[in-house]
Amino acid sequence: MALKTVKKPKKEKSASTDFKKLKLLVAIVNRNKTEFYMDFLSGFEVNFQTAALGRGTAKSETLHLLGLEETDKGVIFSVIKEERTEEILRELENKFQTLKKGKGVAFTVPLTSVIGVAIYRFLSNNRTV
Repeated sequence: MALKTVKKPKKEKSASTDFKKLKLLVAIVNRNKTEFYMDFLSGFEVNFQTAALGRGTAKSETLHLLGLEETDKGVIFSVIKEERTEEILRELENKFQTLKKGKGVAFTVPLTSVIGVAIYRFLSNNRTV
């Protein structure tokens, strides 16, 4: 008796499987470099960014020990695709180390839900979902 191979029918793609995960990237940089970093991040398919003014609270002695001078900061919020997280953080780290007075801190927070397909399309810079 010969074995017969049975192929499973292919599942149809549902709209929810086409959605890629997003993250909120938060970058804290010297205020005078905020615009530079926003332009830099826009090169990574970032469709939505906003910045807020921030002020550090560390004592001047601590700042001096860390090699930091300014307490006025720019806080950049960018929505990025999860698949590009490592690349973006690596490139930011490179800029933080090589750019004069370009030091900063960056981290990501996962976005667990977005209400509305149109909003998701805008945030993910994806018009085909």
